[in-house]
Amino acid sequence: MAGDITQTEYWNGEVGTRWARNQAVLDAVFAPLTEALFARLTLQPGQSVLDIGCGSGTTTLEAARRVGPQGSVTGADISAPLLAVAQDRAEAEPPGAAPIRFVEADVENAALGTYQQALSRFGVMFFPESAHAFANIRRMLQPEGRLTFLCWRALPENLWVTVPRDAVLPLLPEIPPPPQPDTPGPFRFADQERLVALLRGAGFGTVTCDAIDRDVVLGRGASETEAAEAAAHVALNLGPTARLLREAEPDLRARAEAAVTAALHPHAEGGIVSLRASCWLVQAS
Repeated sequence: MAGDITQTEYWNGEVGTRWARNQAVLDAVFAPLTEALFARLTLQPGQSVLDIGCGSGTTTLEAARRVGPQGSVTGADISAPLLAVAQDRAEAEPPGAAPIRFVEADVENAALGTYQQALSRFGVMFFPESAHAFANIRRMLQPEGRLTFLCWRALPENLWVTVPRDAVLPLLPEIPPPPQPDTPGPFRFADQERLVALLRGAGFGTVTCDAIDRDVVLGRGASETEAAEAAAHVALNLGPTARLLREAEPDLRARAEAAVTAALHPHAEGGIVSLRASCWLVQAS
Protein backbone atom coordinates (compact mmCIF):
# COMPACT_ATOMS: atom_id res chain seq x y z
CA MET A 1 0.00 0.00 0.00
CA ALA A 2 1.39 3.37 -1.00
CA GLY A 3 2.80 5.62 1.67
CA ASP A 4 1.53 5.46 5.22
CA ILE A 5 -2.16 5.23 4.37
CA THR A 6 -4.16 3.28 6.96
CA GLN A 7 -6.61 0.50 6.22
CA THR A 8 -9.47 2.80 7.24
CA GLU A 9 -8.31 5.51 4.84
CA TYR A 10 -7.75 2.96 2.07
CA TRP A 11 -11.21 1.38 2.28
CA ASN A 12 -13.01 4.71 2.74
CA GLY A 13 -11.26 6.34 -0.19
CA GLU A 14 -11.30 5.70 -3.91
CA VAL A 15 -10.77 1.94 -3.51
CA GLY A 16 -13.81 1.49 -1.27
CA THR A 17 -15.92 3.56 -3.63
CA ARG A 18 -14.72 1.52 -6.62
CA TRP A 19 -15.49 -1.78 -4.88
CA ALA A 20 -18.93 -0.51 -3.87
CA ARG A 21 -19.66 0.48 -7.47
CA ASN A 22 -18.62 -2.98 -8.67
CA GLN A 23 -20.44 -5.03 -6.01
CA ALA A 24 -22.25 -7.23 -8.55
CA VAL A 25 -19.01 -7.97 -10.43
CA LEU A 26 -17.19 -8.99 -7.25
CA ASP A 27 -20.09 -11.16 -6.13
CA ALA A 28 -20.02 -12.99 -9.46
CA VAL A 29 -16.25 -13.56 -9.32
CA PHE A 30 -16.31 -14.89 -5.75
CA ALA A 31 -19.57 -16.87 -6.06
CA PRO A 32 -17.92 -20.36 -6.03
CA LEU A 33 -15.96 -19.43 -2.92
CA THR A 34 -19.00 -17.95 -1.18
CA GLU A 35 -20.83 -21.19 -1.91
CA ALA A 36 -17.99 -23.19 -0.35
CA LEU A 37 -18.06 -20.99 2.76
CA PHE A 38 -21.78 -21.46 3.35
CA ALA A 39 -21.61 -25.17 2.59
CA ARG A 40 -19.27 -25.49 5.58
CA LEU A 41 -21.14 -23.14 7.89
CA THR A 42 -23.68 -24.78 10.16
CA LEU A 43 -26.07 -21.87 10.47
CA GLN A 44 -29.32 -22.80 12.19
CA PRO A 45 -32.63 -20.92 12.39
CA GLY A 46 -32.67 -18.50 15.28
CA GLN A 47 -28.90 -18.13 15.67
CA SER A 48 -27.02 -14.87 16.18
CA VAL A 49 -24.29 -14.16 13.60
CA LEU A 50 -21.43 -11.68 13.23
CA ASP A 51 -20.13 -11.06 9.69
CA ILE A 52 -16.57 -9.70 9.89
CA GLY A 53 -15.50 -7.38 7.08
CA CYS A 54 -18.95 -7.73 5.56
CA GLY A 55 -18.25 -5.34 2.69
CA SER A 56 -21.26 -4.79 0.46
CA GLY A 57 -23.31 -7.30 2.43
CA THR A 58 -23.47 -10.41 0.26
CA THR A 59 -22.53 -12.82 3.05
CA THR A 60 -24.54 -10.85 5.62
CA LEU A 61 -27.71 -11.15 3.55
CA GLU A 62 -27.16 -14.87 2.97
CA ALA A 63 -26.61 -15.45 6.70
CA ALA A 64 -29.82 -13.56 7.48
CA ARG A 65 -31.78 -15.73 5.07
CA ARG A 66 -30.41 -18.88 6.68
CA VAL A 67 -31.02 -18.01 10.34
CA GLY A 68 -34.47 -16.62 9.59
CA PRO A 69 -36.65 -14.05 11.37
CA GLN A 70 -35.94 -15.47 14.82
CA GLY A 71 -32.20 -14.97 14.33
CA SER A 72 -30.10 -11.82 14.17
CA VAL A 73 -27.13 -10.75 12.06
CA THR A 74 -24.58 -7.97 12.50
CA GLY A 75 -22.39 -6.95 9.58
CA ALA A 76 -19.26 -5.01 10.54
CA ASP A 77 -16.84 -3.21 8.23
CA ILE A 78 -14.58 -0.15 8.27
CA SER A 79 -15.69 1.00 4.80
CA ALA A 80 -18.57 3.47 4.73
CA PRO A 81 -19.01 3.23 0.93
CA LEU A 82 -19.38 -0.56 1.08
CA LEU A 83 -21.70 -0.41 4.09
CA ALA A 84 -23.95 2.05 2.26
CA VAL A 85 -24.41 -0.48 -0.54
CA ALA A 86 -25.01 -3.24 2.01
CA GLN A 87 -27.70 -1.20 3.77
CA ASP A 88 -29.50 -0.44 0.50
CA ARG A 89 -29.45 -4.13 -0.42
CA ALA A 90 -30.80 -5.16 2.97
CA GLU A 91 -33.69 -2.70 2.69
CA ALA A 92 -34.62 -4.23 -0.66
CA GLU A 93 -34.72 -7.80 0.70
CA PRO A 94 -38.10 -9.57 0.85
CA PRO A 95 -39.49 -10.45 4.30
CA GLY A 96 -38.53 -13.71 5.98
CA ALA A 97 -34.88 -13.10 6.85
CA ALA A 98 -33.28 -12.13 10.14
CA PRO A 99 -33.03 -8.48 11.11
CA ILE A 100 -29.66 -7.04 10.09
CA ARG A 101 -27.59 -4.40 11.85
CA PHE A 102 -24.73 -2.87 9.88
CA VAL A 103 -21.97 -1.24 11.92
CA GLU A 104 -19.02 0.85 10.78
CA ALA A 105 -16.47 -0.60 13.17
CA ASP A 106 -13.04 -2.19 13.40
CA VAL A 107 -13.62 -5.69 14.74
CA GLU A 108 -10.07 -5.74 16.10
CA ASN A 109 -11.18 -3.50 18.98
CA ALA A 110 -14.96 -3.11 18.86
CA ALA A 111 -17.38 -4.68 21.34
CA LEU A 112 -20.40 -5.59 19.22
CA GLY A 113 -22.24 -8.06 21.47
CA THR A 114 -22.11 -11.84 21.71
CA TYR A 115 -22.79 -14.35 18.95
CA GLN A 116 -23.22 -18.03 18.29
CA GLN A 117 -21.52 -17.81 14.90
CA ALA A 118 -18.95 -15.50 13.33
CA LEU A 119 -18.03 -15.64 9.66
CA SER A 120 -15.86 -13.81 7.18
CA ARG A 121 -15.21 -14.00 3.45
CA PHE A 122 -11.72 -12.56 3.01
CA GLY A 123 -12.18 -9.98 5.76
CA VAL A 124 -9.72 -11.11 8.44
CA MET A 125 -6.35 -10.54 6.73
CA PHE A 126 -6.19 -6.77 7.17
CA PHE A 127 -6.14 -6.20 10.93
CA PRO A 128 -3.09 -4.27 12.15
CA GLU A 129 -2.72 -6.75 15.03
CA SER A 130 -4.06 -10.19 14.11
CA ALA A 131 -3.54 -11.78 17.53
CA HIS A 132 -5.47 -8.99 19.24
CA ALA A 133 -8.23 -9.13 16.61
CA PHE A 134 -8.80 -12.89 16.88
CA ALA A 135 -8.79 -12.68 20.68
CA ASN A 136 -11.46 -9.98 20.48
CA ILE A 137 -13.55 -12.08 18.10
CA ARG A 138 -13.23 -15.01 20.52
CA ARG A 139 -14.56 -12.80 23.35
CA MET A 140 -17.61 -11.94 21.25
CA LEU A 141 -18.45 -15.60 20.68
CA GLN A 142 -20.60 -17.52 23.13
CA PRO A 143 -18.87 -20.49 24.88
CA GLU A 144 -19.93 -22.93 22.14
CA GLY A 145 -19.57 -20.37 19.36
CA ARG A 146 -17.69 -20.91 16.14
CA LEU A 147 -15.68 -18.76 13.75
CA THR A 148 -15.64 -19.77 10.07
CA PHE A 149 -13.72 -17.82 7.45
CA LEU A 150 -12.02 -17.87 4.06
CA CYS A 151 -8.53 -16.49 3.49
CA TRP A 152 -6.14 -16.81 0.58
CA ARG A 153 -3.44 -19.43 0.36
CA ALA A 154 -0.01 -18.55 -1.09
CA LEU A 155 0.20 -16.15 -4.04
CA PRO A 156 1.74 -18.71 -6.47
CA GLU A 157 -1.28 -20.99 -5.94
CA ASN A 158 -3.72 -18.27 -7.03
CA LEU A 159 -3.55 -18.07 -10.81
CA TRP A 160 -6.35 -15.50 -10.89
CA VAL A 161 -3.81 -13.13 -9.32
CA THR A 162 -0.45 -14.36 -10.66
CA VAL A 163 -1.35 -14.34 -14.37
CA PRO A 164 -2.24 -10.61 -14.48
CA ARG A 165 0.39 -9.72 -11.88
CA ASP A 166 3.20 -11.37 -13.84
CA ALA A 167 2.13 -9.40 -16.91
CA VAL A 168 2.29 -6.09 -15.03
CA LEU A 169 5.54 -6.50 -13.09
CA PRO A 170 7.93 -6.09 -16.09
CA LEU A 171 6.29 -2.75 -16.89
CA LEU A 172 6.84 -1.18 -13.48
CA PRO A 173 9.74 1.22 -12.97
CA GLU A 174 10.39 -0.43 -9.61
CA ILE A 175 9.38 -3.87 -8.32
CA PRO A 176 7.54 -3.50 -5.01
CA PRO A 177 9.21 -5.29 -2.08
CA PRO A 178 7.46 -8.34 -0.64
CA PRO A 179 5.26 -7.57 2.37
CA GLN A 180 6.78 -7.94 5.80
CA PRO A 181 5.58 -10.95 7.86
CA ASP A 182 2.29 -10.43 9.66
CA THR A 183 1.42 -7.17 7.96
CA PRO A 184 -2.05 -6.50 6.53
CA GLY A 185 -2.53 -7.97 3.07
CA PRO A 186 -4.49 -10.59 1.14
CA PHE A 187 -1.91 -13.39 1.49
CA ARG A 188 -1.08 -12.79 5.13
CA PHE A 189 -2.33 -16.20 6.30
CA ALA A 190 -0.85 -18.36 3.55
CA ASP A 191 1.20 -20.27 6.17
CA GLN A 192 -1.24 -22.83 7.58
CA GLU A 193 0.77 -23.73 10.67
CA ARG A 194 1.28 -20.12 11.62
CA LEU A 195 -2.43 -19.37 11.17
CA VAL A 196 -3.52 -22.32 13.32
CA ALA A 197 -1.05 -21.34 16.04
CA LEU A 198 -2.32 -17.76 15.93
CA LEU A 199 -5.93 -18.86 16.44
CA ARG A 200 -5.06 -21.22 19.27
CA GLY A 201 -3.06 -18.46 20.91
CA ALA A 202 -6.16 -16.24 20.70
CA GLY A 203 -8.16 -18.72 22.77
CA PHE A 204 -9.69 -21.07 20.21
CA GLY A 205 -9.45 -24.74 21.18
CA THR A 206 -10.30 -26.67 18.05
CA VAL A 207 -9.04 -25.31 14.72
CA THR A 208 -9.40 -26.89 11.27
CA CYS A 209 -7.80 -25.45 8.14
CA ASP A 210 -8.84 -27.07 4.86
CA ALA A 211 -7.60 -26.27 1.35
CA ILE A 212 -10.32 -25.08 -1.02
CA ASP A 213 -9.68 -24.70 -4.76
CA ARG A 214 -12.23 -23.23 -7.13
CA ASP A 215 -12.14 -21.80 -10.63
CA VAL A 216 -13.39 -18.20 -10.65
CA VAL A 217 -14.69 -16.39 -13.72
CA LEU A 218 -12.87 -13.09 -14.21
CA GLY A 219 -14.53 -12.11 -17.46
CA ARG A 220 -17.15 -13.00 -20.04
CA GLY A 221 -17.67 -11.82 -23.60
CA ALA A 222 -19.07 -12.60 -27.01
CA SER A 223 -15.57 -13.59 -28.10
CA GLU A 224 -12.34 -14.70 -26.46
CA THR A 225 -10.93 -11.21 -26.95
CA GLU A 226 -13.92 -9.56 -25.27
CA ALA A 227 -13.71 -12.02 -22.40
CA ALA A 228 -9.99 -11.31 -21.94
CA GLU A 229 -10.64 -7.56 -21.96
CA ALA A 230 -13.38 -7.92 -19.35
CA ALA A 231 -11.12 -10.11 -17.20
CA ALA A 232 -8.29 -7.60 -17.48
CA HIS A 233 -10.63 -4.86 -16.27
CA VAL A 234 -11.48 -6.92 -13.18
CA ALA A 235 -7.85 -7.83 -12.49
CA LEU A 236 -6.61 -4.25 -12.81
CA ASN A 237 -9.42 -2.58 -10.89
CA LEU A 238 -10.65 -5.06 -8.27
CA GLY A 239 -7.98 -7.71 -7.71
CA PRO A 240 -4.70 -7.48 -5.75
CA THR A 241 -2.86 -6.48 -8.95
CA ALA A 242 -4.75 -3.18 -8.86
CA ARG A 243 -2.51 -2.02 -6.00
CA LEU A 244 0.54 -2.17 -8.26
CA LEU A 245 -1.00 0.50 -10.50
CA ARG A 246 -2.68 2.63 -7.86
CA GLU A 247 -0.52 5.68 -8.65
CA ALA A 248 0.30 4.80 -12.27
CA GLU A 249 0.26 7.39 -15.04
CA PRO A 250 -2.28 6.87 -17.86
CA ASP A 251 0.38 5.59 -20.28
CA LEU A 252 1.57 2.89 -17.88
CA ARG A 253 -2.00 1.90 -17.09
CA ALA A 254 -2.81 1.58 -20.81
CA ARG A 255 0.26 -0.59 -21.40
CA ALA A 256 -0.61 -2.71 -18.37
CA GLU A 257 -4.16 -3.23 -19.64
CA ALA A 258 -2.85 -4.39 -23.01
CA ALA A 259 -0.31 -6.73 -21.40
CA VAL A 260 -2.84 -8.25 -19.01
CA THR A 261 -5.40 -8.72 -21.77
CA ALA A 262 -2.78 -10.57 -23.82
CA ALA A 263 -1.82 -12.72 -20.84
CA LEU A 264 -5.42 -13.66 -20.12
CA HIS A 265 -6.40 -14.35 -23.73
CA PRO A 266 -4.98 -17.93 -23.70
CA HIS A 267 -7.23 -18.66 -20.70
CA ALA A 268 -10.39 -17.58 -22.55
CA GLU A 269 -12.55 -20.46 -23.66
CA GLY A 270 -16.11 -20.25 -24.88
CA GLY A 271 -16.28 -16.56 -24.04
CA ILE A 272 -15.17 -17.10 -20.43
CA VAL A 273 -11.87 -16.43 -18.66
CA SER A 274 -11.67 -18.80 -15.72
CA LEU A 275 -8.66 -19.20 -13.41
CA ARG A 276 -7.89 -21.11 -10.23
CA ALA A 277 -8.37 -19.51 -6.80
CA SER A 278 -6.91 -21.24 -3.75
CA CYS A 279 -8.02 -20.56 -0.18
CA TRP A 280 -8.00 -21.86 3.35
CA LEU A 281 -11.44 -22.58 4.78
CA VAL A 282 -10.90 -22.22 8.49
CA GLN A 283 -13.13 -23.15 11.42
CA ALA A 284 -12.25 -22.37 15.03
CA SER A 285 -14.31 -23.05 18.13
